[in-house]
This record gives sequence, structure tokens and C-alpha cells, in this order.
Amino acid sequence: MLELLQAGGIIMVPIVACSILALAIIFERFWSLRPSRVAPASTTDELWRWIKKKELNGRKLRALQSASPLGRVLAGGLMNAKHGRDIMKESIEHEASQVIHDLERFLNPLGTIATITPLLGLLGTVIGMIKVFAEIQLGGVGNAENLAGGISEALVTTAAGLSVAIPALICHRYFIRRVDELVVGMEQEAIRLVEVVHGDRDIDIEGA
Repeated sequence: MLELLQAGGIIMVPIVACSILALAIIFERFWSLRPSRVAPASTTDELWRWIKKKELNGRKLRALQSASPLGRVLAGGLMNAKHGRDIMKESIEHEASQVIHDLERFLNPLGTIATITPLLGLLGTVIGMIKVFAEIQLGGVGNAENLAGGISEALVTTAAGLSVAIPALICHRYFIRRVDELVVGMEQEAIRLVEVVHGDRDIDIEGA
């Protein structure tokens, strides 16, 4: 492995740095975007029980707010429910925008890595070929060892760039899709809460 890194030349340094950063982001996002963490079923189950039994108070609202991102969105709406449907919806949308921002954290850097690592590989290819042509110009095609060094640098950097970019791009698309699914689920729960609080819908704890 060390020999491959050395064969790739100086361009391998940013490619390796990108691979480490991408790996860290991927592990962190897999952990942070778990449905059981973002929108656990227990959050809504407990909330519906509180509402049905009229046990909702300030302490429980704070507990709901800190329980999960979904709880934060729902608590934001409940804190302003007494001001009417429109204000409650605005409060939910305000909290939801901040939650979505948190869910999308690090996805832009991951997408950037997926974009720039093939370009870094291409840059390494160009540098390697420049070295090959420089050797040919200086010594002709007789020195195969020097020519092989430039060709090796070109191929290694290209392969390394693609090896980092492909999984980074796949994970980036996957995380975007997961965020979209989580947001849709939270929107449905928020709409249901508004309807329940303002009497447009009955509470169904079993369906929560």
C-alpha cells in the first residue's frame, strides 16, 4: 500500500486526505441519520398518550423537545398552539427548517469530495504523462524505468481518485434520499398533530 502511495506522487496526499474525511462523514451520517434516533416511534406514542390523558405540561414539552429531532419539531408547534393554527404551523416550519439543516450536515462536503477526487486523479494523470514526455524528450524511449515511473503515477492517481469518488457519490445520494424520507415522515406527524390539537382529527394511539 505504501508503495502505491509513493508511486502516485504528491497528488496522493490530497486524495488520501479526502478519503479519510469521506470515511469519517459516512460513519457519522450513518449513525446520526438512523430513523430510531431522528424520529423514534416512542416519541409520538408518548405524546399522543399525554394529549389524550391531558397530562401535557411545560416539563413534558421540554422532555419532548430534547428527545429527538422529531420531538423538537412537534414541541415547537405545541408551544405556540394556543395562538392559532397558522402560528402553530409557522412554528413547526421554523423548527423543521433548523432540523433539516442539521440532518443535511456534512452532506455538501461529501458531495464535494465525490466531485473533486476524480479531478485530482486526472491531475495526477496529467502530471504523470508530462513526466513521461519529459523523459522521452531528454533521453528518448530507451530508459524504460523512468518512463514506467511516470506512467505508474498517472494510473495510480486515476485509480485512487475514482476509488474515493465512487463510494462517496453513492453514499451522498443515499443520505440525501434518507433525509428526504425522514423529512416526509416528520411532516406527516406534524400535520397530524395540528389536526389533533385543533379538533380536526381524533387521537388514535394504536396508529401513532
